[in-house]
Amino acid sequence: MSGKILHFESIGGASGDMILGALIGLGVSVDELNEELKTLKVDPFGISVEEIVEQGMSGVRAKVAVEEHHHHSDHGHSHGHSHGRHLSTILGLIGNSGLPDAVKESASEVFQRIGEAEAAIHGVDIEKIHFHEVGAMDSIVDIVGCCLGLHKLGVAGVAIRSLPQGHGTIECAHGTYPNPAPATLRLLDGFPVEQVDEPFELVTPTGAALLSSWKTGDVPPSGSRAVASVYSFGHRRLNHRPNLLRATIYEPADDSTPDECLVLECNIDDCSPEIVGYLFDPLLEAGALDVFTTPVLMKKQRQGILLTVLCVPSDREKMLDLIFRESTTFGIREHVTKRFILERSFQTLETPYGEVRIKIGKRHGETVTASPEIEDCRKCAAEHGVAVQHLYNAALSVFNSKK
Repeated sequence: MSGKILHFESIGGASGDMILGALIGLGVSVDELNEELKTLKVDPFGISVEEIVEQGMSGVRAKVAVEEHHHHSDHGHSHGHSHGRHLSTILGLIGNSGLPDAVKESASEVFQRIGEAEAAIHGVDIEKIHFHEVGAMDSIVDIVGCCLGLHKLGVAGVAIRSLPQGHGTIECAHGTYPNPAPATLRLLDGFPVEQVDEPFELVTPTGAALLSSWKTGDVPPSGSRAVASVYSFGHRRLNHRPNLLRATIYEPADDSTPDECLVLECNIDDCSPEIVGYLFDPLLEAGALDVFTTPVLMKKQRQGILLTVLCVPSDREKMLDLIFRESTTFGIREHVTKRFILERSFQTLETPYGEVRIKIGKRHGETVTASPEIEDCRKCAAEHGVAVQHLYNAALSVFNSKK
């Protein structure tokens, strides 16, 4: 995983407020959030954040205050007469806003996940679901604000290992429910939890939907450096632990530290080589770092093909699905490996035959290799009736003259 990684460690749980506070504490501007979220066309609201010291730790606490005009429920304390909002209404609010498309997509996905969880629990069609706590305006601002904040941080992935789980019962719009709420439990399907001795709702449906939707890994990549961290506190005091969510930004290690990736491989001897060859493009499009084949001799000296795919751990399932679906293999081996990669960048150069991009590899800040993009060379060579090799050398010569 290249690029910055946001790592959450949940000590006291996770709610929309706590996640929002963490993002603001890591540098997202509250003023920008308040300004840009106005395009949501919701009731007047304000996100505020205060710096606090609790249990000897300094951190932040965020709050979303909304002037509700339609008498919908307050966050976490719904009343029986609340009508809630339908999923289509909330998706319409998001879709018609002036927010970046990536933010609209991620916020819509979070609400869709909550809708699916609620529909499954209550055994009704998703469009009949009334969002109570999560349909309240402050929760809408919370969720969309978190998605906007994450977008502004510009991270490449979100790592979180587990979430704490309390016990007992909680009160919500539908009455008394076991803790955690059924929707929260469903949203965290497959997510590791840690049982703790707290009789409170630690992870809210909002927190569960955001984190399960964003998660790309358990921990930051090996060797990466922590560059900023913040403690974001919830509004309730817990009995045995601080009610906080720690968020840390990690930057990738320099080019001397190996990247961890997975090697997936399988032996194939009963499938046309053309079919195996076809697999290259879909695998690379799905995010494979590299795909290659090796001729091998199998049982009874039958000729076969060893298919090898390198990928980041978070892409494993996509790769397995593709290989099983598109080939005849019955099994795929996996092992973790480390790879050393050069710091890469591109430069566009003007050659006598047109523009050619050059891929540059650096180690410790020094250029160690450069190679012209072959597609650019082929295009320019065809236009000018010269050999591709000639164009390749011409591009390298321009690059070397500029060094």
